[in-house]
Amino acid sequence: MNRVITVLTGLFLTISVSAQTRVVYGSLTVYNTYPVQNVVVASKKAKLSTISDSLGQFSILCYENDIIKIKAKSFRAVSRKVGPDTDSLFINLVFIDTKANREIAVGYGYISEHELTYAVSQLKQENNEYCNYDNIFDLVKGRFPGVEVSDNAIYVRRNYSLHGRTEALYVVDGVTVSSIDWISPCDIRTISILKDSSAAIYGTRGSNGVIIIETKR
Repeated sequence: MNRVITVLTGLFLTISVSAQTRVVYGSLTVYNTYPVQNVVVASKKAKLSTISDSLGQFSILCYENDIIKIKAKSFRAVSRKVGPDTDSLFINLVFIDTKANREIAVGYGYISEHELTYAVSQLKQENNEYCNYDNIFDLVKGRFPGVEVSDNAIYVRRNYSLHGRTEALYVVDGVTVSSIDWISPCDIRTISILKDSSAAIYGTRGSNGVIIIETKR
């Protein structure tokens, strides 16, 4: 009887652990073009790690709500939370361009010298951490956790009126626009959010907060 209980207990624990883990597949690129290989990818809670292959691809076992950490010399470190629906991650690593880092990136086999030389000179606009986001609204949610995004609208303040909530004022390259859904994250140079006294220069138009975007164009 005790043996049966032990077996059942072990089976229950195995099923429980399996239900709490998942395999996450991913791909690493640089300049949104070239795969980055030989990069260590680690899951913080599961305490496991793997290395990206020649195509920049990897798979790793994670717990739910785990954190995937990516650190490679000469690139900015990246952390991604594993959510309930996270099955895959496509991450564009940001290269820190210095002479020493070019030697490191090639020496560690992350990318070939030819590819890196071309990318640094021709693909500068793609070396942008904002490119990791699919759209402008995902970028805002990821970078400004206190700001609410709903139905392609951004709400900085919780002001309500008879007509409902009023979204923030959008200013792109010094010009007020009615929407920002057309802006690609890769085209953004800077993005900032103003509220309260810092938004006062926009008068009543800025009372619901201001999203200021400077693009590369």
